[in-house]
Amino acid sequence: MKRSLVLAVFICWGLNAFGQAAQNEKIHIIPEPVSVDIDTGYFSLNSETKILYDAASAESIAQMFQNQVKKSSGFDLDIKRRGSGRKNSISLQTNFVYDSTLGDEGYILDVTPDKIVISANDAHGLFYGVQSLKQLFPPQIESDTVWHHQKWMAKCVHIMDYAQFQWRGLMLDVSRHFFTVDEVKKYIDEMAKYKYNVFHWHLTDDQGWRMEIKGLPKLTEVGAWRIPSYFPFQQETKPKPGQDKSYGGYYTQEEVKEVIAYAKKRFVTIVPEIDVPGHSLALISAYPNLSCTQEQYPIYPGDAPDSVANVLCVANDYTWKILDTIFTQVAELFPSEYIHVGGDEANRSFWSKHAKDIALMEKEGIENPAELQSYFEKKLEKIVLSKGKKLIGWDEIVEGGLAPEAAVMSWRGMEGGIHAAEMGHHVVMAPWGKTYLSQIQGDPLIEPKGPPRSNTLKEIYTGTHIVPDGVNSDMIMGGEACLWTEYVSSFRHAQYMTWPRAFALSEVFWGNRTSWKDFVRRTEANLKYLAAAEVKYAPSMYDPVIDAEKKNGKLMVVLDTKIPHLDIYY
Repeated sequence: MKRSLVLAVFICWGLNAFGQAAQNEKIHIIPEPVSVDIDTGYFSLNSETKILYDAASAESIAQMFQNQVKKSSGFDLDIKRRGSGRKNSISLQTNFVYDSTLGDEGYILDVTPDKIVISANDAHGLFYGVQSLKQLFPPQIESDTVWHHQKWMAKCVHIMDYAQFQWRGLMLDVSRHFFTVDEVKKYIDEMAKYKYNVFHWHLTDDQGWRMEIKGLPKLTEVGAWRIPSYFPFQQETKPKPGQDKSYGGYYTQEEVKEVIAYAKKRFVTIVPEIDVPGHSLALISAYPNLSCTQEQYPIYPGDAPDSVANVLCVANDYTWKILDTIFTQVAELFPSEYIHVGGDEANRSFWSKHAKDIALMEKEGIENPAELQSYFEKKLEKIVLSKGKKLIGWDEIVEGGLAPEAAVMSWRGMEGGIHAAEMGHHVVMAPWGKTYLSQIQGDPLIEPKGPPRSNTLKEIYTGTHIVPDGVNSDMIMGGEACLWTEYVSSFRHAQYMTWPRAFALSEVFWGNRTSWKDFVRRTEANLKYLAAAEVKYAPSMYDPVIDAEKKNGKLMVVLDTKIPHLDIYY
């Protein structure tokens, strides 16, 4: 009779795995600052502490800090516009002389027993100084519930800090599953705390169109809704006539303005994505004459079959009229320098079968559909430039050449970014095997269902590099973490997929990475801040590592942990 072996493995862990004494000796700021000098003593915040600022641009930062302190401690701290020098004060000071080392986002944070002073060249740096300061106070500082008996003490330190990369992005896909305005704001709140400064808002795809465009009502009447999807993303059968199409949603232009203003206060730039010419089924469902077939298609909850034309017809004049209308309004709404135009995974086979597109290729001397997409991207780029914006898209758009102003987001590994940089384009690195938060992050038997490849916290932290060897680093604007939501249908799940892996990428993108062991120490401490803020996070870094192989007729099982100082029980 054959016997099977079932191995049950348990790991004993806690947020103090390195010992309380060690925690008290060090600070735990993420991302790691450039320079830290720890002094003796603590600053004690109390109800008499004053918040001071010297420039009007810092007032909203002082108010946000005041509001959070009031929520967590009950202290209603006074705010005054005046210089530093007072005892028991937290001062936000703007430098009289520009410090080129700090740049626009850098800051100096001095904590002494008497007072705290944050200095920077402008408000952006002051905001980041406050985020680091909050990580010196107990985690309950992030709570929305008053902790009456908590001692609000911050370790005395001198910190000098600045970012290495200008683009530190997080992408949230709201097309596959819609997230509300309040949820998007919450996501922006959390990313700003860890010094992310670009929110890439993936607003359109095959599964839903999420933004109001005036004059094109069917985009939201038809393109924003589909049949409910109770099972995670999958290839699904064609929706039946009469099925409930209540699943979805969209943002009005007023709501978009509200989110943009909210993000601006947190020094987060929102880059909108309108994904064309592929991934356009929601757009085509609303306006069927935009596709090569001009057939009426339903919106599928998952991947539509290959027979469904989800790619825009390049030779159709109406396509360009619609795109001009859309990008005009997008450009007017979003103050960002760039508009993301997608450009990935276009099913070009429909162009090869369509008489108008074939005729266009013959007229323009275009030899194949890949070159026709290059024609599309260049024509779209002229529209974007005419609106006073620059174009950025996934690395497929570089095939065939672009204007120098266009930037490229490299997702199919690093090669597309390398090629784009060599061609003179600025690059944002977002390689799917390293920066994709949509991948599962632990044991597939334990983790929620997702794409097959795992992308663990340790793999991200130790293996992600965004400046390839031999590439001019000036061409690399930074990096981006991407959360595609094919398998992520709730906001709690989105948080779970983001944290703590976004800790790792915040440090990679800020540019001052330390050792894995030290990062784990700081991550464990920051999990408490997430818990205090009621942010869902994944504990998968505590999962066991199990390796098994057959050797000399025996099954050899090796048990290990991703982080040190844990006990394994089996």
